[in-house]
Amino acid sequence: MTLQPPTPFIGSSEQVSFHRTELHIILGLYGRMVAAGEWRDYGISALKDVAVFSVFRRTAEFPLYRIEKRPKLRMKQGQYSVISAEGMILKRGNDLKQVLVPLERKLIRAVD
Repeated sequence: MTLQPPTPFIGSSEQVSFHRTELHIILGLYGRMVAAGEWRDYGISALKDVAVFSVFRRTAEFPLYRIEKRPKLRMKQGQYSVISAEGMILKRGNDLKQVLVPLERKLIRAVD
């Protein structure tokens, strides 16, 4: 019986996460939505292929929206996307500010 050397791990074991500038943009929108009474809580997940910022109306329910970063899609559809609670992709692209526009529109209300 001969022992073989262990097979080296091929690939990166690093997680995808949001950069400080990306979080600044997202948390700016989050703060405005909290002030408007629309959102109440958030959660951040950093996984192998995707980073997710989930927004909740109440703490113990499903997320209203998910803001995802998938760097592998950077050259295809765009690395950022906004996904609704039903799983529908609202906007996708490489410019985070432009991807967040559908959520910004919810702040615009008619003034009586």
